[in-house]
Amino acid sequence: MQKYFDDTVRSIREIVRFDSSQSAPQKGMPFGKGAADCLAYFLDLADKMGFETYNYDNYAGEVLFGEGEDFAVLCHLDVVPAGSGWTHPPFGGEIADGKIYGRGTTDDKGPAVICLYCLKALKDEGFSPKKRIRLIVGCNEENGWACIDHYRKCARLPETGFSPDADFPVIYAEKGILQVRLSFPLQHPPFTRLYGGERANMVCEFAAAEGVPDETGKNPGEGLFFEGGKLTATGRSAHASTPDEGDNALKKLFAMLSENSDEIKNIYEILFEDRYGLKKLCDETGSLTLSPDIAEYEKGTLSVVCDIRYPATCKRSEVLGLIDKFGVKYELLHCQAPLYSDREGFLVSTLKEVWKEATGREDEPIAIGGGTYARALKNGAAFGPQFPGEESTIHCKDEYISLKNVEKLSEIYRLAIRKLTE
Repeated sequence: MQKYFDDTVRSIREIVRFDSSQSAPQKGMPFGKGAADCLAYFLDLADKMGFETYNYDNYAGEVLFGEGEDFAVLCHLDVVPAGSGWTHPPFGGEIADGKIYGRGTTDDKGPAVICLYCLKALKDEGFSPKKRIRLIVGCNEENGWACIDHYRKCARLPETGFSPDADFPVIYAEKGILQVRLSFPLQHPPFTRLYGGERANMVCEFAAAEGVPDETGKNPGEGLFFEGGKLTATGRSAHASTPDEGDNALKKLFAMLSENSDEIKNIYEILFEDRYGLKKLCDETGSLTLSPDIAEYEKGTLSVVCDIRYPATCKRSEVLGLIDKFGVKYELLHCQAPLYSDREGFLVSTLKEVWKEATGREDEPIAIGGGTYARALKNGAAFGPQFPGEESTIHCKDEYISLKNVEKLSEIYRLAIRKLTE
């Protein structure tokens, strides 16, 4: 893979320059021009390598290699919004300190490009897979999976495969996902306007309340600022599946406002102090997490969008039963059933062997709170690209992939694809 290293790096830098976060749809571009242009770039790159490619109406695309039973490598080209506070341009693809910086370098454009070059390397060395490899790239993974739904209408999704969109050594289970909009009626709001957050799966890093009484801001805490009747809160973004790795601005804002409002105090205790015990739901995949990530006040109602990751062996009805106890109206915005694959099956055990061969480590398969395309498959697993013990910048400012990891991932994914399809 060494001879493809420079080309791989160049292609990652180029694809990162597309802002493929979801934007207003245009004719023939369901997720906006940036996502469509990014998909076109990726498929053109594969075309030039001599692969058969398909574009499914700018929802998703795929690259085909080999013949036989279908095997999927599932990636996505869309990204979450850049957010603020970057020290390198979020869509610049800059190289500094041995790292490529930009939104999507790790999640998930970088791994998608690396897997494409792995297919090229295998093809160039004369490898003939006994399965048809379908490298599928979606454009709506971060915002609802309409890309996968459309792909199912246009093509047949393989039953088995992996997604390079999580952690190593290998993910055999993923928590279930619920994104809900809670509507809290307010009789006496201590503000005239409130807003915060960008995406349901990103920990809120900025929130503000306007028209706040003067006494509210006399003793603002860390990350809180008060000026002219406006109270603002700043925090640190993180992936909503690991909310403790972030610093939720809404938590700070609601805590401050609750000092002078019983209504906000009630909301704060429900969402941030777990009054109804949602976080007590737990199994081998971990405890339930709840991340309130978007809030907006309008016409007497404070709406809060929460991202919930619940244990893989729990039922959705258990979670909804506890939410019913909140006593407020709510709307289900997005639901994904958990992933729970056989730890001893061919897929997971082979990926475990690949990890051992590539690193010398004998780590056991793990479970995560994040949701990957792997759960779209009957027999799926997530496999990297995040290495154990390394800093994760997914959904954070200054997201990057190190040049060292580009090289390591190229070897790992080439080996995985070969062993799973030979």
